[in-house]
This record gives sequence, structure tokens and C-alpha cells, in this order.
Amino acid sequence: MIPSEFASATPQQSSPEIPPHPDAPKAQQLDHRYDARLKVTGAAKYAAEFPVKNVAYGYIVPSTIPAGTIAAIDTSEASHAAGVIEVMTPFNAPKVKADTNVTVLQDTNVLYNGQPIAVVIARSLPEAMHAARLLHITYKPTDARLDFDKLMKEAREPRGGHGAAQRGNVEPAFARAAVIVDEVYTTPVQHHNPMEPHATIAWWQGGKLTVYDATQGITRVRQVLVQAFGLKPDDVHAMCPFVGGGFGGKGSVWSHTILAAMAAKMVQRPVKIAIPREQMFGTVGSRPNTRQHIRLAASPDGKLLATQHDVLMYTSKLADFVEGSARQTPLLYNSETLSISHRVVDMNLGMGTYQRAPGESTGTVGLEVAMDELAEKLKMDPLQLRLINYAEQDPSSNRAWSSKHLRECYSDAAKRFDWSRRKPTPGQIREGNHLIGYGMATAIYGANRSASAATVRLLPSGRVTVQCGTQDLGTGTYTILAQAAAMALSIDPTLVDVELGDSKFPRSGGSGGSQTAASVTPAAYMAAQQVREKLIALAVADTDSPICGAKPEEVEIRDGVLATKTSPVRSEPLTAIMSRTDDPIEATATAEPSMDRNRFTSHSWGAIFAEVAVDADTRMVQVRRMVGTYDIGTLLNRTTGINQLQGGIVWGISMALHEESHIDLRHGRPVNNNIAEYHVPVNADVGSIEVVCLDIPDYRFNPLGARGIGEIGITGAAAAVANAVYNATGKRVRNFPITVDKLMA
Repeated sequence: MIPSEFASATPQQSSPEIPPHPDAPKAQQLDHRYDARLKVTGAAKYAAEFPVKNVAYGYIVPSTIPAGTIAAIDTSEASHAAGVIEVMTPFNAPKVKADTNVTVLQDTNVLYNGQPIAVVIARSLPEAMHAARLLHITYKPTDARLDFDKLMKEAREPRGGHGAAQRGNVEPAFARAAVIVDEVYTTPVQHHNPMEPHATIAWWQGGKLTVYDATQGITRVRQVLVQAFGLKPDDVHAMCPFVGGGFGGKGSVWSHTILAAMAAKMVQRPVKIAIPREQMFGTVGSRPNTRQHIRLAASPDGKLLATQHDVLMYTSKLADFVEGSARQTPLLYNSETLSISHRVVDMNLGMGTYQRAPGESTGTVGLEVAMDELAEKLKMDPLQLRLINYAEQDPSSNRAWSSKHLRECYSDAAKRFDWSRRKPTPGQIREGNHLIGYGMATAIYGANRSASAATVRLLPSGRVTVQCGTQDLGTGTYTILAQAAAMALSIDPTLVDVELGDSKFPRSGGSGGSQTAASVTPAAYMAAQQVREKLIALAVADTDSPICGAKPEEVEIRDGVLATKTSPVRSEPLTAIMSRTDDPIEATATAEPSMDRNRFTSHSWGAIFAEVAVDADTRMVQVRRMVGTYDIGTLLNRTTGINQLQGGIVWGISMALHEESHIDLRHGRPVNNNIAEYHVPVNADVGSIEVVCLDIPDYRFNPLGARGIGEIGITGAAAAVANAVYNATGKRVRNFPITVDKLMA
């Protein structure tokens, strides 16, 4: 439950250097998800569920070797199987122009186990799957690069460079330091597993392509398909009204989307490809492993003299992807000197890709555990160490923060958690056979925003429609867009209809980098403001309106009623005005990031505390309690916002204790490529989660004061759990996830 003092926006909490925005809207929140009824009743349709006449089913055949070439594919038996329409292979596939991070049957090279090497197209999915087993594939294998530990010495700079930075010279600082931490922290390969697997339905009509695609970016889908098939933008129509989870994995356009369009072109009918769960561990990317070498140097009073964070990770033979695990390190603490780097190891594995808080989630695992170790060596409270090194401005650029209230996050979360109960010496608190531990960490994530447009239409009925070419991957975009338009028009949000997930709507950026809310709500708000102005102009010119003849600036709208500001007050409901017109009032607006972003650094912040109970005999870990306080700007919607933060914290628990893809070093395929053996937390693994948002607007970043919150919840959470486990047991595990065998070793 949210304490009352944090339950709503409190303008008096705004930092004194930021004046209230003159057009700042009053909070009008839907107390439920806009799309809740559609989802719980099953009426919401996802990409693979749309009824398309005469649809055929495609099944991707994955390679079974990690490296080599395809010498031949004998399709004769499969082609004659019941229901088979066509078998598409590298030897007969249409030629397309695809990005280097996907393989779409354009050559016979095999770069990882699980790579698409054929597509069977049949009347039904069972028939396609059966025929796939009848293919006779001949390979010419070559030696594969699969053992990361043995290949680390061959690590190289990423192509194009990424994330190397230096401030001063760290070595002299290490030489004069009173206390040094010098450790290696590792995180494993992880795979996305949203409830909705990736899926595409594609069909052609008169040279134009239409797709339903499970994606975090319909605009990106259209761009990729335009490039692949040499089309004009208007020749591709991409739709995705609902996404059943994405977490970054659906932010890229993967092989199956292009393959579905290729197959549809080949067989001249619609084709559906839905990725089965086991293939979710191959063709649609993963979070790369990381090996993080962290060195911290401090003076006796805890001041950071040097910070060094060097990261190694695997990268696919297809293309480079960098998990920027040291990306937050130059920003988080005010270290006198600093050095960070990222290097990659070429391996025959599938593409690395974005996964919730890519970089920051894994990077805070290493950095925040290292800070805990430094505090212990200094005999200092971990929270006090962070306050001593609090960065009052961006240490990497010396720019001011657009808004930062991390101190308040530390104070509030520590008080609610009762951090004072923590014993600095591990293993001092015991309840029966359980060792109780407390840990904390800092949460951080960048504030991102991109140009986005929206159309708002006020209908003669008095209802309002918002259209935006973005998508809702479960974060609540429908809900907050309804609120944004309602704020500007001063009407009940339940009167607003929102339409998303269509590339024909005004263009928006992808749903990644926690940028959707900060990007699309200003566009909807601005478009609704323009509609408001047009409505007032219509009213003052309408001889049948009591407001006729008033000056537009003398008219306001409150709760759906237009009224003059001066006595005698003349008023009329907007529905009455609209009833006298047959035409809607419409406006389209584009909101772009402010130029002030060149003067300020924008980030979101949080403090996360964890309590664990560890069985003294079995070493089983139970997360009892997580308490977090976040500074994310304006909390646009309490229900969807708190839910996002809670979900991120659950994923942090997963990173700390459960989640890991085990790669077979002989064949290069995950051996636990199913939900039964790829462990994620279930209800019994998660105790209480108490989340609070300060709800202090950041008007320098965004006209509504809002920053995105989809990813910050996972950052720091795994480290808080790990630090709590150490406080309970005295056993420091730096190789994640923390499992029973490691605690017993």
C-alpha cells in the first residue's frame, strides 16, 4: 500500500530551481487500465490471433549445428507430406535485402545453432511441423567458438566503438588509496520469455504488404520491410494493437517477420509464423553474458578516489551487440577518477539484444555489490557510503541534472524498510532456522524521449479519439494517452477512446528505452490543447451558444463545460456545442525533445532495499520483502506505474537467484530452452513489494514532468538481494545467479 504522503502529486515538492510549468495539467487518473476489460475477457487480439482468410502456416526449421554451411536440403519427402504447400530454403528463397543481425535464407552459412535454415509452409501448423521432420539436411560443419572462458583472451573492441570513457588517471589514485575493492562479477546469458511469443501474419495485395506483427515498434517494422522488399513506405501497413510482453526482445525486427512476408510472396496467400517456445531461445536474441572487472579505491572517509569498470561479453558472429554494463558507472557516484570499457568475444551464438534495462540491469549487479564490499572494508554503512559520494551534478559532463531527488529516495525507503535494524556483521539476526539479512542498492536509468505525433479528434457525440502510431506492450500506454487528452480538454478520461498499433497513425518512436510515456503523452496533450482552442473558437462564434461574443482568452473548460471567467458567468457543456455541428474538431501535433536537454542530464533514480531469509541448513533463499522509492518525475498513472516498478523488482529477484540460460558447449544450444527449466520466480519466490514514487515533476525534461519507468525497477534490485544474502550468511557470491550450490561451496 502506498503511504498517504506519497499517494498523489504534490506541487509544493517541486525543486525550488524549477518553476511550475505554466500549462502543467492537473492530475486526472483512470483508476483502472483502459484495456483491462478487453484483456480479461479475451477480446484483445494479439498478432497471431487475427482472423485472416485463407491463411497458411509457416514453421521455421532451425539449424542443428553452430557453425558451418548447408551442403544440401532434400525436400522431396517433406514436399509430398499432407498439407504442405511449399518448402522455402536458401536454394529457392526470394532475394531480399535484410539487416546483418538476422538470417533470412539468403546464403548457406550457419553461424549459430537454432538459426533459421528453412520454412515449411502448410495448411496447418501440425502439418508444417510434421513435414519439417521429413527434411534431410546435409551440413559441412566447421569448428565453433562456444567456450567463453577460453576465448576471453581474444576479446576485441566493438565495431564502431562503445562506451569507453576515462576521467583523470586511475592508477595514481589506486596507489594512494586506503581501501581497495578489486573483484570480478559475472552474469549469465538470459533469454526473454514474455507470455506472447513472437509472431507475424503477412499477406500481399497488388504489390502492397500488410502484416500483423508482435512488436515494440510498428514504425521500425515498416522501415525494415520497406528496405527488405524495395517498397515505398505507403506500400507497407504494419499493425500491432496489443503486445503480450516485450521487454526489449520485440524492439528488433527478427527473421520470422521477413520470412513470413517472403513465404507469403512465394505461395501467394497469407502466411502466419508464430515462434514456438523452444525457438524463443534462439532466433529472437538474448541478453549477453557479462564478466565485469570492478576496482574501487577510497580514502579512509569513504570518498571514491578511483572507479574502474571493465566489461567483457559475447557477441554473435552475425553482428556486434554491446551490453553496456558500465554505462551507468560514470553517472552514479562522484568518483575523483574513472575508467570504463566494453570488449566483446566473437562466438557462434545467436544475436545479443536489448533486454529490460540493457546494460544498467547487469551493470548495477556488479557496481552495487562492489559498493557494498567497499562499505564493509571501510566499516561504514552502505547507505552512508553512497551519500558521501552523491553526485550533485553529472560527473561525466559537469552538467546539471534536469531533476534529481535521490537523497529523498534513500531517506524514504530506508525509513519505511527500517534499515536501522541491519547488523553490519553478517549472520547476526536469526529467526528459528533462518538467517535474516538486509541489503540495499541504488536504482538508475536514463530518461529518454523521441519525437512523436498524435491526432486528437473531438466527435459530435462529445467523445474524443486519440490516434498514435505507437504500441502498448502492457505498460499502460492506452491509459496514459487517454489521461493526457482528458487533462488538456478537462473532461472525464472515460470519454476518451485510444487507437494504437497502426503504422497509418501519426508516427512515434519504438517502445524501448523507457521512452514511450515521455514521448507520446506530450504529443497527445498538445493535440488536445489545439482541439480545445478550436472548440472555444467555435463556441464564441456560435450565435446559439451562451458564450457567443466572448473573447477566446476569457473562456475556460472545466469538467466538460465551457464557461466565461468573468461575471456574469455564461456556460454551456461542450456536448451541447458539438451537437450543433456535424463535423469533428481535429488536430495533430508533434512533440520533440527540448533543446534544454543539451544543458541538462536527465535520469531517473531510486533506492531499493531487500530482506531475505536463508535456511541455515539447506541455504535456500527466500526474499521476504522489497522496499523501493523512486524519483521518476510525474507519476502519470498510479496503477500502471506502480505495476511496472513491481514487475521490474520481480525481475531483479530473478536475476539475483534464478535466471540463467545454460549453453551446451559442444553444440551451442541452450539446454533449458523451456519455461519448466528456465527458472523465473513464481508467487512463492516473491514476498511483499512496497513501492513509492516521489511524484516530483521534471519539467525541464518533459512538458508533463514525466520520465519513463519501464526499466528502472530491475536496476539495483538484484544487487540489493545479493547484498542481503551476504548480510545473512557471510558468503559473498559474485557469480550470478546466487544458487544453493554456490552458497554451500
